[in-house]
Amino acid sequence: MGNGFQFIDIILFAMIAAFLILRLRGVLGRRDGHEGGYRDPFKPDVAPDASPDGSDEQSGDNIVQLPDRSEDGAPNMDPSVDDDLAEEILADDVLVSGIAGIRTADPSFNLEDFLVGSRVAFEMILSGYASGDRETLKNLLSPEVLGNFLMAIDAREKAGHTMEDTLVGIRSAEIVEAYMENGSAFVTAKFVSEQVNVVRDEEGQVAEGNPNQVTDVIDFWTFARDTRSRDPNWLLVATRSLD
Repeated sequence: MGNGFQFIDIILFAMIAAFLILRLRGVLGRRDGHEGGYRDPFKPDVAPDASPDGSDEQSGDNIVQLPDRSEDGAPNMDPSVDDDLAEEILADDVLVSGIAGIRTADPSFNLEDFLVGSRVAFEMILSGYASGDRETLKNLLSPEVLGNFLMAIDAREKAGHTMEDTLVGIRSAEIVEAYMENGSAFVTAKFVSEQVNVVRDEEGQVAEGNPNQVTDVIDFWTFARDTRSRDPNWLLVATRSLD
């Protein structure tokens, strides 16, 4: 009998233990690796874009603050430089600084407007030089450059020659240099154009050039403006070409 009662006690205790285990599991739950939402308070927070396997490439212990960069990976430029300027000048630090300096002296300076105006001036000056239009050139050239142009025009006319300069088109125009000096802003633009240049003698025969040949021409023209003056016009102060 004693052994029987002892066996019953063991069964009873086992049933009680099983009941308690089930109750605990019902209250606390069971972790099976798929529950989610669990956070260890002694570990750094996981970045939202952490890898699915739980590895954190940007964990709190490994984050290194990098310089602010744009989406394409290039460093952000001076705040005074707009996005269009950034795309046009390809993050040239010296050029950015020069443009910023001009904008400080003349807040109305705008890269896009300047390039549009310089293209118009480029066409007008080429046409004026070829036709000998002195009045047009006086409004667009500095005194020194004007003097050189007029000397060339006078020599051409004295020889009885005429010039035909056809601007087929401007393929590109970009700013390559900008700076301030003694209150004046200087900006150099690079023009890549297609031209037909012909010089004819008194009898109309071709003396120079080929009327049937389109030539690629690369010019570097520097424009300047006194930022202290109310006159908004830029004058051509220097020219250089690549043969």
